[in-house]
Amino acid sequence: MATFVLPRWRALSLLLATMVAGCSGNGDELAKVGVIGDQPALVETVEAPLTVGEALVRSNMAQGLVRFDARGQVVPGLAERWNVSDDGLSYIFRLQTGEWPDGRKLKAQEVAKILSRQLREASRNPLKDTLGAVKDVVAMTDRVIEIRLGAPRPNLLQLLAQPELGLVRASVGTGPFFPIRRDASPDYDPAKSLLIEHRIRIPDAKDVREQALITGAPAFSLISQFNDGKLDVVIGGTFDDLPLLQRANSPRGSIRYDPVAGLFGLLPNSRSTLMRDRELRRLVARAIDRQAIVAMMNVPGLQPRATILQPGLEGVRDVVQPDWVGQPVGQRRAQLIAEANRMFGSVERPVVRIEMPQGPGGEAVIRQIARDLEPLGLKVGRAATPATADLLWIDEVAPSSSPAWFLRRFRCAVTSVCLEDVETVLAAARATPVARDRAALFQAVATQMDEAQLFIPVAAPVRWSLVRSGIDGFIENPFGRHTLVGLKNRRAREDE
Repeated sequence: MATFVLPRWRALSLLLATMVAGCSGNGDELAKVGVIGDQPALVETVEAPLTVGEALVRSNMAQGLVRFDARGQVVPGLAERWNVSDDGLSYIFRLQTGEWPDGRKLKAQEVAKILSRQLREASRNPLKDTLGAVKDVVAMTDRVIEIRLGAPRPNLLQLLAQPELGLVRASVGTGPFFPIRRDASPDYDPAKSLLIEHRIRIPDAKDVREQALITGAPAFSLISQFNDGKLDVVIGGTFDDLPLLQRANSPRGSIRYDPVAGLFGLLPNSRSTLMRDRELRRLVARAIDRQAIVAMMNVPGLQPRATILQPGLEGVRDVVQPDWVGQPVGQRRAQLIAEANRMFGSVERPVVRIEMPQGPGGEAVIRQIARDLEPLGLKVGRAATPATADLLWIDEVAPSSSPAWFLRRFRCAVTSVCLEDVETVLAAARATPVARDRAALFQAVATQMDEAQLFIPVAAPVRWSLVRSGIDGFIENPFGRHTLVGLKNRRAREDE
């Protein structure tokens, strides 16, 4: 049985006993953080994908049994330690001793109830399907919870650390940061910003205390504020606002890219009769100049991709890209034009309508796709709504290193452009106890999905941040989740 144990002094210090009511006033401890998008708040019930700001707030104000550190590694949250059974079917967590901010004792029974609510049939939590192997969440004592699985899941802790599975009760989270009311900064406006504090109480030593001021705004505004020295960190950048960043002349070394995995490309719309044609989907996929799109984004390490799975996923051998991916598009264009002529003959060629983000990055990508399809006689236009699109732009980061998330995204229950034959294979993979056998099933499904062109991948997602020099508590990580613990306060980081 594998065991993770947290030192007792650390376990006692991590959970705040009460809501913090004041601020230190030490400007060096206040981290000013901008998140791209609307001003974030603590979402109590997760029923839709979280915005960047909502995810940041939940990650830092509503930890789960475990959470991510700055490197994206799983560390204790509410659980001070955990055991994993030898067969991988049982995870037992021992909770820290603590209270909710209102003074109510933190008990395993309530934690188990909150977690179980996220997994029930009526739940709309976006991570519910990824936790399909979980059979039960049981409170064994007031401080011990067991999660029982139907098959081993080495990635379970990564999923439990995601903000969607943070714990909130009566609109109050479990920390490690809590909201504070008093003004610690002349920039603080309660209507526009969220001021939070994290305090670690260490026996026979001075408290470690740090604060963060979180403000939501459009990308161009936050980039400008950062360049003017008004923000320490900007979080939440995607390909859509990348051109704004590249034109902004930010300080050298301030741009950071998270090495995330996920889905980045075009999804055939189930409502489109045009994209039900497999051969047309394959034609469009081969016509897109991925090299040009990747070069345009100019993100270090980003590679063109034409497969649903990507290298580095657990249990999956090196993912081999089709030969044509590395071939200049001009060399394959004559063949593509010939295929388009055979497919359409003298019939008027259709307009391919794409639902794409409205920012400068989305505009640049859709222009490139239009250039790529024009020689085939296919015009490209923006869809007025997702419902009227032939192709939908997907930009999603994987919540764990398991290939299951990638493949289950294309089940018939999710999209009607699917393969019914692989449904039983995916179900078998979910129940398979042997990791090697499970990986083999995943690879077989991935091959069939790629051949049927259920998705038109372009690359991995792009996630960027701006980080001021001296903020060494920010580290790029594979999940794009960023803790504010120790962001600016080295002592807090060292004591975590």
